[in-house]
Amino acid sequence: MPRLINIVGELQGFTVLIRDIFVNIGSIKDNWQETIQEMYLIGSKAFLIIFLGGLFTGVILAIETGHQLKLFGATSLISRTMSLGMVRELGPIITGLLLAARTGAKNTSELGAMQLSDQIDALKAFGANPIQKLVIPRTVAALLIFLPLTLIADITGILGGMLVANQTFHVDFSSFWKTAIGALKMKDLFVGFLKPFFFAFFISTISCYLGLTTKGGTSGLGKNTINAVVLTSVIVLIIDFIFTKIVWEVL
Repeated sequence: MPRLINIVGELQGFTVLIRDIFVNIGSIKDNWQETIQEMYLIGSKAFLIIFLGGLFTGVILAIETGHQLKLFGATSLISRTMSLGMVRELGPIITGLLLAARTGAKNTSELGAMQLSDQIDALKAFGANPIQKLVIPRTVAALLIFLPLTLIADITGILGGMLVANQTFHVDFSSFWKTAIGALKMKDLFVGFLKPFFFAFFISTISCYLGLTTKGGTSGLGKNTINAVVLTSVIVLIIDFIFTKIVWEVL
């Protein structure tokens, strides 16, 4: 029972944070410099890991599907599998999980350290709103940068699969690309490009909430940072399931 009460209390606190974000979202114009800085830290610093994650995911997907399709003489379908798999599922999910680890840990550790060193209380004492100065710039930056990073993962994955298809299964480049583009429908693009916005919102807000509620010294900070990575990764998987099973069927 105490654990249940604690969970309900945490959900209530998180809901209040979400409300405060929407109430104060107009303050972003006064904190645009901080938002740009966060976009740089989230985007450019994560470029290499997203690039490699998308590339090797595409290469592995092409190898696995290629060998199976080769048994039926259907290696020409590798391109269709690559484009649909990367755009609808693997590109967003790989990006979401990698950024859940990187961005989630970053937000929680930074805000947690500020909370433990009383910097949050100092901001309040000077009349600044921590939600406006710290949380909203991080949330908006994530919303703006997650989609471009997902596109990078999609494109590098498809290109990696194209190289494998050409070198291993002798699929012509032009044929691969034409089939890959032709296989994508508006529904595929809508679902694949909408997921990053939900991933970004929940990763940033959950990690910021855990940072702002950090207590118990360095051990508490370490615990909350781990919890942020685990919880945001689970949320990414749940959101992906919802889109795949519910939104996809509705559309």
